[in-house]
Formats: sequence, structure tokens, C-alpha cells
Amino acid sequence: MYKNKKFLAIVPARGGSKRLPRKNILNLNGKPLIAWSIEAGLKSKYIDEVMVTTDDDEIIDIAKKFGANIPFRRPGKLADDYATRPEIIRHTIKFYENEFNKKFDYIVFLQPTSPLRGAKHIDEAVEYMFRKNGDAVVSVCEVEHPIHWSGTLPEDQNMSKFLDNVIVQSRSQDLPINYRLNGAIYICDTQKFLDEGCLFLKENIFAFEMPQKISVDIDTKEDFEYAEFLKINNA
Repeated sequence: MYKNKKFLAIVPARGGSKRLPRKNILNLNGKPLIAWSIEAGLKSKYIDEVMVTTDDDEIIDIAKKFGANIPFRRPGKLADDYATRPEIIRHTIKFYENEFNKKFDYIVFLQPTSPLRGAKHIDEAVEYMFRKNGDAVVSVCEVEHPIHWSGTLPEDQNMSKFLDNVIVQSRSQDLPINYRLNGAIYICDTQKFLDEGCLFLKENIFAFEMPQKISVDIDTKEDFEYAEFLKINNA
């Protein structure tokens, strides 16, 4: 709880994963990947409950072991490749209301694929949102390379029009800084989410900046190995 507002952390973790099979339970520096996000939520000063929504028995057992709440199994239609984030969140909110008569003022969405994000970052994001008087915050980091150096290629791979001449003649340090979503933290006013059906609100939403070194978002084997390297060397 923060300023008399209640926070529910939702950790989504379905069993299937095509690019990196069973990634949510892979061992990352001594713990299943999902455990890092569960523990970050539990160690937060402000989160009241940490809920794992999954369709998988093994993930359920791991989540229970690490202290998360699992009052229900996610229905199959919300565990396939077509299930959307808003559908999963709305289902969780409604379940809490209908089964436990519990309501939360804010949703904190913690993807298990961001294991370098800790309780400290969650708490700082909550405090930042209130300082901004915002309804939502989304974590971002600087892009690794200037986006101005990227472009599209025609079928013949001709690069004559790949970049603008001004960009070609510019130094990287003179280019504007760009940011990307890093997938680590989404916080949103619950009612605003229900009204708009999206964590990324149309207004009164702010960027919470995080360093690149903790902004790994695991989707591939290479991402996982890099996150493991960072965990080991920052333990």
C-alpha cells in the first residue's frame, strides 16, 4: 500500500513458448526465471499481493514455492498465442472481485522475462507516478543504437537511399536520444485500465527511465544467456 492505495502485482506466465521453450521456468542463476519477478513483487514496500496467472501445473508449483498467490488457473482461451495482455489482466481483476470481493487501486504488471528488475525499481516507479500525479507509468530505457542509423531495404539491397544525408554526416553524440519500452514495469490505475482496456493510457501516463544494463527482456536463448551473465556478475 502507498498513500492508502492498494497495489496488485500480476505476473503472467503461460507454459508455452515457441522461441525459447519453457522459458518461464528455466534456471537463471539458481532460480526459475519467474521466481525473480515474484520475489521482486514480494519485496516491494508497496505491493499488497503478487498474483501469478498461468495455465501450467509446474509454474503453479514454482509460484507457490516462492510465495505468490494463485487462486485460479488461467482458462485455456487465455493461454494460447492469441490471448492479449488486457484480456489476461481483466480476467484477473474480475476474479478477485467476484471470488474474494477484493479490489485494488492499481495494477502492477511484471513480466517474468525481465529478471533484472528488482523491488527497488518497482518502488521507485510507484513513487515517481505519484510525484507526477499520473494515472500510469511505463518503464523505458535508451535505445542501444541511434534509430536514425536504421532504415528499410528494397529487394535488391540497394542502400543509396537507406539514410538521410544529414544523418550520414552527423556524429552519434549529436543525434537526439531515443527510448524504447523495456517491458520491465507497467503500473496503471485499475479503473482507468478497465475504462480504456489498455495499460498504455491515452493521457496522463509517464515514462519511468531505467538503465540499459537492467533492461534485458528475455525472448531468445541469447537474451537468456546475457541475463544470466549480468546476474552472475552483479550478484
